[in-house]
Amino acid sequence: MFGRERLEAKSADQVRAMRAAGLVVAGALEMLRTTVTAGVTTLDLDRLAETYIRDHGGRPSFAEVPGYRHTLCTSTNEEIVHGIPGSRVLVDGDLLSIDCGAIVGGWHGDAAISLIVGGREAARPADLQLMDATEDSLWAGIGALRVGRDLFEVGAAIEESIVAAGERFGREFGIVEDYVGHGIGREMHMPPNVPNYSVKSRGPTVRHACTVAIEPMITLGAQDNEVLADQWTVVTRDGERASHWEHTVAAHNGGLWVLTALDGGAARLGSAYAPLT
Repeated sequence: MFGRERLEAKSADQVRAMRAAGLVVAGALEMLRTTVTAGVTTLDLDRLAETYIRDHGGRPSFAEVPGYRHTLCTSTNEEIVHGIPGSRVLVDGDLLSIDCGAIVGGWHGDAAISLIVGGREAARPADLQLMDATEDSLWAGIGALRVGRDLFEVGAAIEESIVAAGERFGREFGIVEDYVGHGIGREMHMPPNVPNYSVKSRGPTVRHACTVAIEPMITLGAQDNEVLADQWTVVTRDGERASHWEHTVAAHNGGLWVLTALDGGAARLGSAYAPLT
């Protein structure tokens, strides 16, 4: 499944062009974060995101995937990824993951967030643990992305973070293995795959000015999953809840630049944060 595919290097100008796409995605997700409330439908959110992306000079990238016609993937509760926006009315306490992609000037940005409808005070304690553990594992994976190192150290760092969170909370989280991160650039999904867990084989060496999308998908129960009859929505087989977080990240000789974070990752990366100039 995982070969030693070469990571595509980009020029500084190309990475900056991807930052423009990343900022549109980041802005759309921030807008949705402050908009989500009980009573709205996932299709309402999809329409808002499409308007935001087009108003900011982009095109929704998911709508250009053959067979898919929406701007977002909205995955609720037991849905892991690829939930289709529709008539579902959100209620307080729902755990919602929102995946968003945009194309600006031919370059892609791709990111996902998870949130609790009604705010953290409306959440079950286990859902907060899951959501926070998944986000923390994303940043652990990002922090392991360094020029000259093995790309698969990203997955090892994610797994280590999730195992530590499980020990801290007295539970065992599931790491979804069937869906992984990926290279990104002129296309949304490019080689190589970026697993969210430890693998025995060596991966590609991280090169200066390469870009990848890192996206852990974590469950409260077992990681076993299935695709619904709509041929898109992936759900947990045991009905337990799931969380999905994602960022598009550039690694270069000076450090890391999270292209789909409004602050570029400065708050979470510390000294590793470095825009590519």
